[in-house]
Amino acid sequence: MSAITADSVAVSLPIEGMTCASCVGRVEKALKAVPGVNQASVNLATERADITFDGTPDVAAAVQAVQKAGYTVAETSIELSVTGMTCASCVGRVEKALKAVPGVSSAAVNLATERASITAAGGVSSAALIQAVAKAGYEARAIAAESSDTDAVAERQAAELKSLKRSLTIATIFALPVFILEMGAHIVPAFHHVIAQTIGTQNSWYLQFALASIVLFGPGLRFFKKGIPALLRGAPDMNSLVAVGTSAAYAYSVVATFAAGLLPAGTVNVYYEAAAVIVALILLGRYMEARAKGNTSEAI
Repeated sequence: MSAITADSVAVSLPIEGMTCASCVGRVEKALKAVPGVNQASVNLATERADITFDGTPDVAAAVQAVQKAGYTVAETSIELSVTGMTCASCVGRVEKALKAVPGVSSAAVNLATERASITAAGGVSSAALIQAVAKAGYEARAIAAESSDTDAVAERQAAELKSLKRSLTIATIFALPVFILEMGAHIVPAFHHVIAQTIGTQNSWYLQFALASIVLFGPGLRFFKKGIPALLRGAPDMNSLVAVGTSAAYAYSVVATFAAGLLPAGTVNVYYEAAAVIVALILLGRYMEARAKGNTSEAI
């Protein structure tokens, strides 16, 4: 018998159909033949097999081995409510995290309903699944544990929609002047001279800096709170993309505004409008998406 190492992972599977010690022997023999299995111990009374894998456990192979031996591995379906997902990439990460939990045979995540349906061996707990989702950067809770899940989801979606609407309104109010100040000359060439002769180009940049800062660190702060941690985990998402793109435009513009001498001649320009408008447009998309989710939940 091989020694248990620090890399060993223990998995417990509920076995159905065993009636005697001979059945126990068959199941143990089948499990020990699975590549990666270090130890396998089957208990007839509890109808459970305790398996120790070397490294990453191949639960699917263990289940298949038990089935080939003529017995059944009892599985259960678990439903989780998952929040924080914003795109298909998020769905993929959550599914990957759930499937990596020992004992999980399948996991399907629905972005519209914010639910995860998991099929796993009876020994897999909701707590282990929730922890796996949390490590991936999202929040989850067992639906069965919620007293009124439908109402809770509806309330959460309504609150999210209200928050997004407020953020979108603020972002639009402050991003629009920035866009007009910087891009107005592209629409009406004479507008550039109007700005230069009234408040002046430098003062216009100061004003854009103030307005763009409000947008980025007000309504746009949500992208940094979620995007930067995801980037540090090595699993960037849409929030990370927005955070990196807007901060790059904003940072370059700040240097051009307050330390223009650091930039090569002819490259002193500001891009505050890009950062502010991107935040406003992404919030608009999120708002429309939240409305669609609410309608989907109501329809279901």
